[in-house]
This record gives sequence, C-alpha cells and structure tokens, in this order.
Amino acid sequence: MDMPRLGTRKLYFLLKQEFDRQGIKIGRDALFDYLRTESMLIKPKRNYTKTTHSKHWLRKHPNLMKDTSPSRPEEFFVSDITYIKSRERTHYLSLVTDAYSRKIMGYHLSDDMSAENVVKAIEMATHNTKMTKNLIHHSDRGLQYCSAIYQSELKKHQIIPSMTDGYDCYQNAIAERINGILKGEFLINICNNGKELKKLIQESIEIYNNKRPHLSLNMKTPNFIHNKKPMKLTSSV
Repeated sequence: MDMPRLGTRKLYFLLKQEFDRQGIKIGRDALFDYLRTESMLIKPKRNYTKTTHSKHWLRKHPNLMKDTSPSRPEEFFVSDITYIKSRERTHYLSLVTDAYSRKIMGYHLSDDMSAENVVKAIEMATHNTKMTKNLIHHSDRGLQYCSAIYQSELKKHQIIPSMTDGYDCYQNAIAERINGILKGEFLINICNNGKELKKLIQESIEIYNNKRPHLSLNMKTPNFIHNKKPMKLTSSV
C-alpha cells in the first residue's frame, strides 16, 4: 500500500524472507510470471515536459561531476525541478538529492518556478545536512539555479556550484531519476489541490527515504546508506 508501483525485483527482495518463513517456494522469475498472469506488472509511463530555460545571460558554472562518482554522503547534491498536476492547477516540485545515498535532502512545492521558491529546497537541504564542507551542488543551467538568490544561498553555506554542459539531461541523471521514481511510483493519483499534494509529497518522500530499496544501493534504502560508512555502490542511477 505504501509503494503500489514498486518494481518486481525490489518486491521480491522485500518478500523473500516472508516467503521462506511460510514455506512458499517461488523464485524471482516465477514471481514475474505470476504477476504477469494476474495483470499486476507495472507498465512504465513515458512522458517528458521541459522545465529548464538555459538560454539566458546569467553566469553558468563548469560541470564538476563529469567523469566523477560520489564516494561519500554529502559530497554532491543534485537538484532538479519537475511539474506535477492537481485538479486545481500545475505545480512545480523542486528537489535536492544526495548523489551518493539517493536521499532526498530538501524539497519544495510551489505554483511557479521562481528562484524565490526553488531556493527553499536547498534551504531545507542545508538544514538537514551534517556538514557542507567541500560540498558540491550540481544542477542544470536553468535560470533559477543561475540566479543571484540561489547562488547567494550556496555561497552562504560555502557550497560549490556545478552545472551541466549545455542542456543535457544525462549529465544530471540522478536528479532526473529521482523525479521519475516519485512521479512514477508514488504520485500516481491526481490530488484535488496543492494542499493535498503537499501532504502526499511529504508522505511519499518519507517512504522513499526510509522504505524503498534501490538496486544501485545494493537493495538498501537511501536513509540507511546516508547514515552508514561509505561503501562501494554500483554505477546504476
């Protein structure tokens, strides 16, 4: 009920111990087959709307994440903005995620993409951060991230800015992936208004951070990895 669109690999990982306890002999492939016969396999949703305006005169920063893999929590933060619709209107969700642990550190839902609203996500993230020394903030080259108010917030916490080279979503793949997980697995029902949506987002991020296993985290949760000593992780986003 908490994760209604969880993938079968992760579902099998979470259920295997209970299968063994009850003497149910079923492998992962057999679980796939069973869910397929019951029409319970998740069908991926493919939709994309551009929310980045990168053709502007504000200063862009070099890509410090290129050819680099995070080696510890709070080394790289990745940020992005995505749209979410309610029956009331279109809203915009700003997310700040720790690139190593995939933990969502800060977020903010607003009715527009103004820098004044987007910066509230990094304000929450820095509040939840144990240390910002040598921390790099990576984003696309959107107007909001290049704005004076956003760059001032990074400078206040001695966070180093990093940006993609031009408009290339693959250079911010982790942030894009987290957007996809939230929208594809959690925010699947249309809320009546922004107030309901804010509550749903809060609950969804809590579940995502603390209950959802990641293939790229060796089937651990983001919060578990964030609070443990650094470990060797796979390269999957």
